[in-house]
Amino acid sequence: MLMRARAVVVFLGRVQGVNFRAYCAEKAEAMGLDGYVQNRWDGSVEAVFEGERSTIETCIEWNKTSQPYARVESVEVSWSEPNGEFHGFRALR
Repeated sequence: MLMRARAVVVFLGRVQGVNFRAYCAEKAEAMGLDGYVQNRWDGSVEAVFEGERSTIETCIEWNKTSQPYARVESVEVSWSEPNGEFHGFRALR
């Protein structure tokens, strides 16, 4: 049985000014996830992913290790139940 989940993820490191949001949104959309990604005032990037938990985990790992220009130093993840508020995946400012 597949489990739907929601993850609020904060990526820390060199993640702003390197097209992180665009690549993250492109990957999440391709994987069928819903949610958004946005820059935070402290230089980190926050993403909210909703979808199958295993798919979210794969997407988080891709963003940690495979972003072309970013250098992710750490990731904070908070899991919860999805609420279905998102339709598609967007990069916000």
